[in-house]
Amino acid sequence: MTDLIAKTALDRRLAEIVTPVIEGLGYELIRLRMQGGRHPLLQIMADKPEGGIDVEDCATISTAVSAALDVEDPIEEKYTLEVSSPGIDRPLTRLKDFDLWADYEARLETTELIDGQRRFKGFLRGTEGDEVLIEIEQGKETVTIGLQFDWLSDAKLILTDELIAEMLRQKKVSETVDEAAFDAIEEETNSPDEEH
Repeated sequence: MTDLIAKTALDRRLAEIVTPVIEGLGYELIRLRMQGGRHPLLQIMADKPEGGIDVEDCATISTAVSAALDVEDPIEEKYTLEVSSPGIDRPLTRLKDFDLWADYEARLETTELIDGQRRFKGFLRGTEGDEVLIEIEQGKETVTIGLQFDWLSDAKLILTDELIAEMLRQKKVSETVDEAAFDAIEEETNSPDEEH
């Protein structure tokens, strides 16, 4: 479990409980954050391995995760559970994400200073071993540098026209609409009421 998925000790404990539940349903845990305050909020980001999670998927995950957390009961106070998709400008939390989203623009942050900086913005160029490759501007040159995956404290795609176009393309590919099913629903809702 990386710190990018679950940062705090409580987050990691919760992730240990919910990850098998989420994976058992055929999804992947992208990120988990427990946010305190007057109204504690447990945020879970999940996705399908091939991408394209929808509202029904989030509801399925929410129901199963709630049941698992009720049994384990790791959170003492009352809290709200929020299950969502990673969104277009998704966080990158697993090493494989950097290969999946190679050639897209991202913003990475490291825990330690590297050559005097912690923030890096550029194009992902995949991975090499346990290093994340990112192409950045250095002065007037463009260079590809490798950052140890373990050094990352935050990593996120940047919302660009190319990224939006790719997400729309993926959504279109994953949507296979069975129009006959809609016709059947229409017929049921438009049928006259039976007399009592």
